[in-house]
Amino acid sequence: MTELANNGRDCSSVTVNFTKLFINGQFLDSVSGKTFETIDPRTGEVITRISEGTKEDIDIAVKAARHAFDFGPWPRMPPSERAKIMMKWAELIDENVEELAALDTIDAGKLYHMCKAVDIPTASNTLRYYAGAADKIHGEVLKMSGQFHAYTLMEPIGVVGHIIPWNFPTTMFFLKVSPSLAAGCTMVLKPAEQTPLSALFYAHLAKLAGVPDGVLNVVPGFGPTAGAAISSHMDIDKVSFTGSTEVGREIMQAAAKSNLKQVSLELGGKSPLIIFDDADIDKAADLALLGILFNKGEVCVASSRVFVQEGIYNEFEKKLVDKAKAWVVGDPFDPKSQQGPQVDKNQFEKVLSYIEHGKRQGATLLTGGKTLGNKGYYIQPTIFSDVKEDMLIAQDEIFGPVMALKKFKTIEEAIKSANNTRYGLAAGIVTKNIDTANTMSRSIRAGTIWINCYFAFGDDVPFGGYKMSGFGKDSGLDALHKYLQVKSVVTPIYDSPWL
Repeated sequence: MTELANNGRDCSSVTVNFTKLFINGQFLDSVSGKTFETIDPRTGEVITRISEGTKEDIDIAVKAARHAFDFGPWPRMPPSERAKIMMKWAELIDENVEELAALDTIDAGKLYHMCKAVDIPTASNTLRYYAGAADKIHGEVLKMSGQFHAYTLMEPIGVVGHIIPWNFPTTMFFLKVSPSLAAGCTMVLKPAEQTPLSALFYAHLAKLAGVPDGVLNVVPGFGPTAGAAISSHMDIDKVSFTGSTEVGREIMQAAAKSNLKQVSLELGGKSPLIIFDDADIDKAADLALLGILFNKGEVCVASSRVFVQEGIYNEFEKKLVDKAKAWVVGDPFDPKSQQGPQVDKNQFEKVLSYIEHGKRQGATLLTGGKTLGNKGYYIQPTIFSDVKEDMLIAQDEIFGPVMALKKFKTIEEAIKSANNTRYGLAAGIVTKNIDTANTMSRSIRAGTIWINCYFAFGDDVPFGGYKMSGFGKDSGLDALHKYLQVKSVVTPIYDSPWL
């Protein structure tokens, strides 16, 4: 195992400019005056204190969003004008890429070079994608039987509550905000309490770009207070949530008990990666390792269950372990690092507890399983073999660098094992046989199937789950439609030569 890499940079070299709630175009202290600490997972030390939003602050933010929707210019301006403001916002993001990347690095433990090269540019491109869609929202003309003319209107749903997770603070911010802005909605967004820094900076840039006051409100806080207030608020028309299945269930209950607001949920996953005998073993091992170690395993679609056909299993296992032992875990500012720390102490301890479950339930620990360094939340890449499907490490979403490896014989066995989960977010298939690929892709109950690739996302590709992985899509035009509602308009026609 490679020793912990560290280039010596500390969080004091990153300036944090925005720590207050952003409501109605202004940065404000919370009503209660409370603040909470946001922690650098590289060291466990406090970065800064953030204003803590609670129910009272959510009420103020919703009131601002409601006024902006009912009376403000955003839903009423020509969509092409909305698009121009969104494009300007994207330009400002590009101009501040280094600072934004550094904020997500110190707040979430993400790799700085990946944030700078991928996360931040991808976010600005997502804004541009939906800016381009803003003036292409159209209804339909309908043929009715009888002397009536009918058409549909696509109207913004209203005030949206966004609740986003900590693993991809920037990506998730813009997967939610971009399509709802293009649709003409206003919104209140609660970033995860672990990672509020970049969300507040994006709010600042939105103001500079010309997003009208009240359209975008960002209220950091905790799930049981701020998140619950959004979910149960009588003046929010829709909630879009990405996070755990357990919290998703609570949000649905709150929505039902309040005003029956619409809900879309992107929840947990336990995604299978199925590797067949005809695969290139070296490439398959690289794909499997990337699938579980990218972003230190804190990915909802991480390939945490890897099934390998028996003909190549032994050779694959050896290559996989060798590659895992060479994987570089270290300071996320170090360009040599391939994996940073888990996001916080709670997640760190959760992952370690699952590693202990794996050992106790009889799985074979092939490599890893230990912490690295004497500070921060670093965990070695961990691979278990001899995993039975009823073990906790095979059934629960661990959200860390822990792989469950299993051998299979037939395609029927692979399909059964892949579907033996309460989740259905994604799956990967590695094979050179198109018939195998087609059979598997149609047989696995998951929202995204990757064939001979993994983590292949795109702004135009809908993303969402089956089963307890939730419902509703992010990305693509499906995401835009989730923030619109259809109105049917019918009028009589008289003395027309055509029906």
